[in-house]
Amino acid sequence: MVGRMWEGPPFSGAKVALLCDTRIVAYLRDDKAGIPFPALWDLPGGGREPGESPVACALREVEEEFGIAIAEDRVRSLRRYESSIAGGLDTYFCVVDVAPSEVERIRFGGEGQHWRLMEAAEFASLADAVPHLKDRLKHYLKART
Repeated sequence: MVGRMWEGPPFSGAKVALLCDTRIVAYLRDDKAGIPFPALWDLPGGGREPGESPVACALREVEEEFGIAIAEDRVRSLRRYESSIAGGLDTYFCVVDVAPSEVERIRFGGEGQHWRLMEAAEFASLADAVPHLKDRLKHYLKART
């Protein structure tokens, strides 16, 4: 686990926008029955493990899913979002800048069909991307301009 034990409010997981200039790392989810958002474009991240902070959760998932390790101090934005499920736990969304050399070192893991680097604005407008992540990315992009 990265960092120290989380003492904040409970949460279910975290997602991260890996930005390389104006582009974002995204992957196409598996097309399987029984998983959330099958066959939609998604961002790295996932469920929290015991004791993890939101940042540690997101960065662990990046390393597991894409094979790149990122230091916690590189997270430039972190925002909590209320659960869309009644009684559900909140989630977090963070943003990290990555260099082209890091993108070149990506080794895609066993979840999902494939990944690609696309314009962040393209991801935010895709009809077949996870809806709430498109909204969170749009919110971030609007706030930074």
